[in-house]
Amino acid sequence: MTHTSARTNEAPRDLPGGEGDTAATDPWRDPSLPVARRVDSLLRAMTLAEKVAQLGSVWLEFGGENISNVAPMQDILAADKSWEDARRDGLGQLTRVFGTAPVSLEAGAARVAELQQDLVTKTRLGIPAIVHEECLTGFTTLGATVYPTALAWAATFNPSLLETMAAAIGRDMAAVGVQQGLSPVLDVVRDYRWGRVEETMGEDPYLVGVMGSAYVRGLQGAGVIATLKHFAGYSVSRAGRNHAPVSLGRREFHDVILPPFEMAIRLAGARSVMNSYADVDGIPAGADRSLLTGLLRDEWGFDGIVVSDYGAITFLHTMHRVAPDLGDAGRQALEAGLDVELPDTICYGDRLVELVESGAVDENLVDRAAARVLRQKVELGMLDPGWSDHLGISADADATFDSPGNRAIARDVAEQSIILLANSGALPLGTGTAAPRRITVVGPCADDPQTFMGCYSYPNHVLGDYPEVGLGLDVPSMLDAVLLEFPDSRISFTKGCDVRGDDSSTIADAVTAAEEADLCVVAVGDRAGLFGRGTSGEGCDALDLALPGVQGQLVDAVLATGTPTVVVVVSGRPYALDPYVDRAAAVVQAFMPGVEGGSALAGVLSGRVAPSGRLPVQIPRTGTGQPSTYLQAPLAIGADGISSLDPTPLFPFGYGLSYTRFEYSNFHVDREVVATDGLVRASVDVANVGDRAGDEVVQLYLTDPVAEVVRPVIQLVGFARVPLPPGKTAHIEFELHADRTAFTGVDLRRVVEPGDINLMIGASADDIRATATFTVSGPRRILGPDPVLMTPVTINDQPQEKTTST
Repeated sequence: MTHTSARTNEAPRDLPGGEGDTAATDPWRDPSLPVARRVDSLLRAMTLAEKVAQLGSVWLEFGGENISNVAPMQDILAADKSWEDARRDGLGQLTRVFGTAPVSLEAGAARVAELQQDLVTKTRLGIPAIVHEECLTGFTTLGATVYPTALAWAATFNPSLLETMAAAIGRDMAAVGVQQGLSPVLDVVRDYRWGRVEETMGEDPYLVGVMGSAYVRGLQGAGVIATLKHFAGYSVSRAGRNHAPVSLGRREFHDVILPPFEMAIRLAGARSVMNSYADVDGIPAGADRSLLTGLLRDEWGFDGIVVSDYGAITFLHTMHRVAPDLGDAGRQALEAGLDVELPDTICYGDRLVELVESGAVDENLVDRAAARVLRQKVELGMLDPGWSDHLGISADADATFDSPGNRAIARDVAEQSIILLANSGALPLGTGTAAPRRITVVGPCADDPQTFMGCYSYPNHVLGDYPEVGLGLDVPSMLDAVLLEFPDSRISFTKGCDVRGDDSSTIADAVTAAEEADLCVVAVGDRAGLFGRGTSGEGCDALDLALPGVQGQLVDAVLATGTPTVVVVVSGRPYALDPYVDRAAAVVQAFMPGVEGGSALAGVLSGRVAPSGRLPVQIPRTGTGQPSTYLQAPLAIGADGISSLDPTPLFPFGYGLSYTRFEYSNFHVDREVVATDGLVRASVDVANVGDRAGDEVVQLYLTDPVAEVVRPVIQLVGFARVPLPPGKTAHIEFELHADRTAFTGVDLRRVVEPGDINLMIGASADDIRATATFTVSGPRRILGPDPVLMTPVTINDQPQEKTTST
């Protein structure tokens, strides 16, 4: 039955002190009262229009007239309203005041303060708006530090470092009045051709979940709401095409796609979720009540807000065609559990008010969503007395978004993310007189710092339309860094070709340069952009996995000279490298390493930095083969006479070389039998047997030899990044609960099944150093409401001294 409250059309009550000046006795202004009581009292004081306004947003074109195309079909996503009309009854969110057009720190903070003061003083209830911004590779605004891409974060296998990075991003955002960040991306890679691979944390749900949870803790610990996206199934679009339909079985959905989101909510307390654009088996996520309410809230206990991806509610009508008009699209989204429409109010707002007043939508649904929004504003302190007195740049803020502290963190992430794929002994090159006398650097990624930055970095996301602004910050290219790293060598540079395009006319120049050098470094890969303006990024999907343009021809031609050549791949996705690996002196992979990427790469080349990154995605063997991640069933692995197509990767998940060597010994489990609700401890000793310090990423894998449904051949269940001086040994212990063996059974419920489990310890999914078996004993158990999602790790490299990792 449709419910319309008595207050729906009542006239606003008079408030003492005039417009926007509520009495000090209003309960919602009292910080000493419980949050629920404050929210309820405010909700009761609001008109229908005021409640609906809290579910909306506004995207102002601030900072210039040439607004960049930063969202799909952006021209239909902005409502044609003045600011005064948009905030007439209040407002839920302000969209990208900093991230739409170039604006300085001071001007952006002043604009936020101006808009918030207007809401506080010129609306009846004086409720400010939550300001949201993108923050995938750092605060997406002019002059802010551009950190490595999320794929590079994952390559570090270092959640504590990621938490530190996210906290730095959050502090910068909070200092200028931003309350919500639209990160992290928790999509699990299933097809490397998808343009947004660079935004993900790889192809393993446990790795994505652990790293994503660390990001959430860091950002929210700094006072900024983290937003998990894209919920859910977006990365499984057909043929890796952006927004394409998703054909996905429920078992894969629950065992591969959903776990990172559940981990970030249960373990890190994420306060916001953004829906996916895609439809899964014909049901768009933005209209899926079973997903946004049944699973997310009823099963997982999420009590934050669900925000729409930009235009996702509009797309229910215009693209998915499941709604006859924009108003009905809003109805479907609200009923499903989508609380806030971004980036502008089109389907909610007046259309939703009319539907409630006509009886087509239950006002209780508006109350439900508005209460969630108001709760977050209360929790953020936005309704406390005097909140607006502190608008503007906080007193303890850095004078820049690109502080030395930020740079140090960016450098650590970049250095720990770089992966040494192959090395015939050419690396490290050494420095001074030990380095090659004549080094030539070639390739389109060698002297273009924008190749180090992802599609959501401000220079690539916005500044392409503002060439007069430049990059907005200092970003040394790899060539710049090589010149500094090897001062005693004679360095030359030839571009050879562009990142994309078919012009091969200057490859001959690169060949001549390589022939005259003692060593050649060829840097190839991607340049990120949006919607076809790059080779990687949102809307920049790949036809195949060969290097873009004529870069493959460039690498072939340089290798054919016989000059020792180091191939450096700077990319947002893995590319097929089999044609080059055996002929190269070394191969280095960097997944868009950010503003400090040049220095990090030069350090790996010289040996100043010991490579320690590990692959969060496989490197495919051929560009035209079937893209296939490591998490596969037996029939999907190898050819074995079944198919003429062999998806075996060139380099496996978790792989990476070092400049030292590690040996594993004494792997064992502490018991042979464990109950279906018990746990087993697995331990191993890892020794650095080389002559220099290095970090090993110790990886624990699981195989379920016999199960009631088809299971992956191997899957990651734990890992630890272990720094070791030469000659030292670390003792690592994993605590594996039986819940970590769970899967979605034949009845579509998560179960722990009795039977043997094989545990494997190794340096990658294909480099297993030892195995052990234990038996899960007891009745088949359905997981309860609070499952164990983590595998705690203890590292003990000295007697009685233990450090807990992830």
